[in-house]
Amino acid sequence: MFDEVKKSIQWGQETLTLETGKVARQADGSVIATLGETSVMAAVTFAKEPKPGQDFFPLTVHYQEKFYAAGKVPGGFFKREARPSEKETLTSRLIDRPIRPLFAPGFKHEVLVICTVLSHDLVNDPDIVAMIAASAALTISGVPFMGPIGAARVGFVDGEYVLNPEVSDMDNLRQNPEQRLDLVVAGTKDAVMMVESEAYELSEAEMLGAVKFGHEQMQPVLDLIIQLAEAAAKEPFDFQSPDYSVLYARVKELGEADMRAAYAIRDKSERQDAIAAAKTKVKESLTEEELADENLGSALKKLESGILRGDIIDGGARIDGRDNKTVRPIDCEVGLLPRTHGSALFTRGETQGLIVTTLGTGDDEQIIDALHGNFRSNFLLHYNFPPYSVGEVGRFGPPGRREIGHGKLAWRALQAVLPAQTDFPYTIRLVSEITESNGSSSMATVCGSSLSMMDAGVPLKAPVAGVAMGLILEDDGRFAVLTDILGDEDHLGDMDFKVAGTDQGITSLQMDIKVAGITPEIMEQALAQARDGRMHILGEMGKALTEGRREFSAHAPRIETMNIPTDKIREVIGSGGKVIREIVEVSGAKVDINDDGVIKIASANADSIKKAYDMIHSIVAEPEEGQVYTGKVVKLVDFGAFVNFFGKRDGLVHVSQIANRRLGHPSEVLQEGQEVKVKLLGFDDRGKVRLGMKMVDQETGEEITEKKEETTEG
Repeated sequence: MFDEVKKSIQWGQETLTLETGKVARQADGSVIATLGETSVMAAVTFAKEPKPGQDFFPLTVHYQEKFYAAGKVPGGFFKREARPSEKETLTSRLIDRPIRPLFAPGFKHEVLVICTVLSHDLVNDPDIVAMIAASAALTISGVPFMGPIGAARVGFVDGEYVLNPEVSDMDNLRQNPEQRLDLVVAGTKDAVMMVESEAYELSEAEMLGAVKFGHEQMQPVLDLIIQLAEAAAKEPFDFQSPDYSVLYARVKELGEADMRAAYAIRDKSERQDAIAAAKTKVKESLTEEELADENLGSALKKLESGILRGDIIDGGARIDGRDNKTVRPIDCEVGLLPRTHGSALFTRGETQGLIVTTLGTGDDEQIIDALHGNFRSNFLLHYNFPPYSVGEVGRFGPPGRREIGHGKLAWRALQAVLPAQTDFPYTIRLVSEITESNGSSSMATVCGSSLSMMDAGVPLKAPVAGVAMGLILEDDGRFAVLTDILGDEDHLGDMDFKVAGTDQGITSLQMDIKVAGITPEIMEQALAQARDGRMHILGEMGKALTEGRREFSAHAPRIETMNIPTDKIREVIGSGGKVIREIVEVSGAKVDINDDGVIKIASANADSIKKAYDMIHSIVAEPEEGQVYTGKVVKLVDFGAFVNFFGKRDGLVHVSQIANRRLGHPSEVLQEGQEVKVKLLGFDDRGKVRLGMKMVDQETGEEITEKKEETTEG
């Protein structure tokens, strides 16, 4: 019934298996990849005809995690997987980025890749398995895909690279000082296509070594996919890349002069208007047949690309007049919003980000319902890219994949410099509003976020800056690495290479390659050039702030932490939360307790914090023998008085210890509700508290010495 093909290898510490022919047989390509006990199914389908008039490649990648894969029921009201989580969106991008450049030039048929996590062993991350499954499914589907690609995750411990570290090793890297890197690399047999990473101030050489290590380690995976394809691949789809050389020659003849003049304009808006006018002029001179040619858009883009790339390769200035290594002018401003906890406006050329910091308490932490378990995050970064930032009208709504991806890149870049939660017990939320964009708004977010957090008083270990690098690589091997690329240079270039870090090392590296053939030498030059750019930007940022402010905004909460024994947690919370609710109501402060006995008390009012602290201390602290306390008489009996003297604690003042004279009954000098000063004398054989009053001055609370007693008697 099934024409099943299965191939396996030992990869690192686990067995990697690829199988096809049994599940989802009506898809053009379907592969289940299994690493350890983590399984992901990738199904590929593609349209056999392009949509008329479509001038782009409609590739869609969906990665989805099913909670049954880990034996879990989804959280929330509906108990069903809903909109994609951040992890699902980021992994969809992770798969899309390295495969997109490898489809045949001119292929514009709709392609759909769906990766579904079927089983998760909580050891092997399914994102790497999904990338391998997608690559294998594409390779056997018959679609004109110039792969396969492989993928690997790389860790870095004690100077050694680690292949595919476990999920637990990569969880909350900030709290794990031994692990200094979480890097994902994807590539073909000969070239790296994509890198995504979170690092902890690694050198350029260490980062490059990690990329090389990952590329070497994925080679057996590529061989395995080829073996599977040899046994199970479908006939290649009959597709020939279109030859539009005649149309391109015509477009070039009509528009080269005007297009070259347009690209000589330095201002972005004016340049775009001139480019649009040049395209319109070309179209007005074309025949109806030429206008109807579906390759017209490609011909116009090729003309633009040839002009921009040719000028740079030949040693000319870039379109805004800079050389290849110069960063655009930078302006940094902090503290510009009066009611926020911290704010910064970072402007680099025609790219600008307004980044706002909000400090919150433990109640504000993000609770994430993930496949491998629930966890909390006290560092949030949200990136927004409204249409007005590029002078356009368009969709405005919830964040799209691009916004989530750019925000996560900035989040990763800043992790390494955040203070330990024990030293700075705040939830930090950053919001980056991109108000202008012409090249690398994600790196502007990194720079502005550092300044904004320092403006809010966050004690960062060091400021972080980021810069985007580009590449022009010609067929004859000539190349140019560009520092701080513009939007056009990104769009028409061959590489988008973003590097963020401190003056001590790299904290994040993201790389997307549009052509196969990036050599280690090119990457090494790009990293060195990026370091020079980063150091320059850090210098410009330093003119505004170099470290966190000593004082918080008047509108930010203050948080004080205290530790209590874990066996006292129940007493502080009380039955049904009664005690902690009373503390919050009486003090006016927020109180958060974790399972380790760490209590965070938060309020903008210092008196509220002190009141809550004292109330909690009175519950959990133990009274000390010999100390004097203020208490209240709660009950009178024949043999003495019971006094509530230490929070909820009661003790007995024996009738002989009330006054320096013989009393017939305690009521002769005391009444219920009276405030008294008592000394803790000790504990009886049954552990009951023994208190005394006669040795304490009831006015001052001071202990009466023998000398004082003699003076009184005299």
